[in-house]
Amino acid sequence: MSMLWQNIQFKMLRSGSRINLLIGINVIVFLAVNIPAVFERLFLGHDILTAYSNDYLLLPSYLPKLLTRFWTPLTYMFMHAGIFHILFNMLWLYWMGQIFEEYLGNKRTIGLYLLGGLSGALFFVLFYNIFPLFTQTGLVNGSTVVGASASVMAVIIATATLLPDYSISLMFIGPVKLKWIAIFYVVIDFLGVAGPNAGGEIAHLGGALFGFIYIKQLQRGNDWIGAIIKVFKPRPRLKVVAKNSDKNSNSLPRQEEIDRILDKISKSGYESLSKQEKEILFRASKDNEG
Repeated sequence: MSMLWQNIQFKMLRSGSRINLLIGINVIVFLAVNIPAVFERLFLGHDILTAYSNDYLLLPSYLPKLLTRFWTPLTYMFMHAGIFHILFNMLWLYWMGQIFEEYLGNKRTIGLYLLGGLSGALFFVLFYNIFPLFTQTGLVNGSTVVGASASVMAVIIATATLLPDYSISLMFIGPVKLKWIAIFYVVIDFLGVAGPNAGGEIAHLGGALFGFIYIKQLQRGNDWIGAIIKVFKPRPRLKVVAKNSDKNSNSLPRQEEIDRILDKISKSGYESLSKQEKEILFRASKDNEG
């Protein structure tokens, strides 16, 4: 048992992957909430723990309640409604997150997850307080949203925007390019904004929009997440000022060169890069992880 716990700690904290950390946090929160709730139902016959966690950790759409639950735009993205809900969210986060970190390093992963979730929360609250479907029917008064789906959608769409022609194999389908997966999910979510899970679908779209805009801005040289990181780290992480024109294999790549390579990946895929360009991207990623 101790060996298992050590392996889990290594995966979460020392493997270098922020995806493993995020998955670990989601699983720990899910178990911490639901295991006691199962015992409560078995021995006491009521669901007080579940009721309190839903009341204080899920994101409400009703503005007066949101003002007294101001922390829920953060907590809701680590809560889940059931075992299959967390299972599929974590699987997609793992698959797409591994690709994202492979090409952009691991320093942006947590920022993308959190900002994608916050964008989903913003969309949910705005839609439910603006559109008559929710305001005139009273749905705004008692609706909540739960789950990491908006954050996961931000990772999915960001990865697909960065590497649209990158292919992954899906069961029963075969190789599928990321751009088609992204389009499929966005269309499905849009068609569901007036359905029974409207809140969830709206939050998905908010996360997806942030993931798309973030990568487009990154390709233009505007790294929003990197800018937030620099607030806490005064030394630039990626920008390097060369004092002479001589270049060698140990020098760090310039920001303009990195942006050009990322733009080439988004247009033609990773395989279109030359050996030298792959090496430059590799060295930039290593510097970003340091």
